[in-house]
This record gives sequence, structure tokens and C-alpha cells, in this order.
Amino acid sequence: MTSDTLSRINDDSGLPSADDFRVLEKSRLQALMNRDMATALRLHAHDFHLVTPRGEPYSRERYLAEIECGELRYLQWTPRHIEVRVFAGVALLRYQADLQMGASLAEASSLACWHTDSYELRDATWQVVWSQATLIR
Repeated sequence: MTSDTLSRINDDSGLPSADDFRVLEKSRLQALMNRDMATALRLHAHDFHLVTPRGEPYSRERYLAEIECGELRYLQWTPRHIEVRVFAGVALLRYQADLQMGASLAEASSLACWHTDSYELRDATWQVVWSQATLIR
């Protein structure tokens, strides 16, 4: 994400656009794939919760710790069209994505999921608070 986009999405002059949130979400996914923990920490709220495709709840601490140590490794995370609804202080995103996960491409498992993410404006920064992934069979 460019600093211009980040500044625009976090300024108080009005609601960010749907495209701003698409860029923000893609930046979050890229940070997770690259294990860029500084960016991931900034984009995930302290009370972030994920529900995985297996129905398992993850706290921010557990999720980011597993990514940082490589136990959970995203090799590819390709969202299809991201639908966005923006309200004062809240944005909801929904999309399908193709993922590859594993220690390497040779050992990767592929899956497709529906994703729903909710962002909240906290201390002048948009952060993801809830994330739900549902396996597409």
C-alpha cells in the first residue's frame, strides 16, 4: 500500500472509498504472505478474531504468532472481486479467494474460501477486527 493510500484512508475528511479498502485488504494479505509482522500488527486490531474454514477460532496473538514462526504459511492468497460496504467507522468486505498454504509449493495444499472481514476505525487507523473464512467445496 502506498503511503498516499494509507494517508487518504486514515484522514478525517470523509469515508474512504471501496477501492481504498480493496487496496488495504490486498496489503494485509500481502503482509501475511510475506510474514511482514510490522504491517500485520498495524492492520490487525488488538482484539482481532479469526474463524478458520475448519471453524476454529484464533486470537490475534495466536494467528500472527503462527504466521511469524512459519507454522501457518500462505504461499498464495488471490482474492476475486472484493465487495465493500462502508459506513461511518466500519467497513465490511466479502470475497472469494484461492489460497495455497504449506511449507513450500511442493507441499502446498490449495483451497478456495469465502472471506468476510470487518474493519473498524480505531485511533484514526482502519484495522481488521473480525475475519471469517468458509471453505468452498
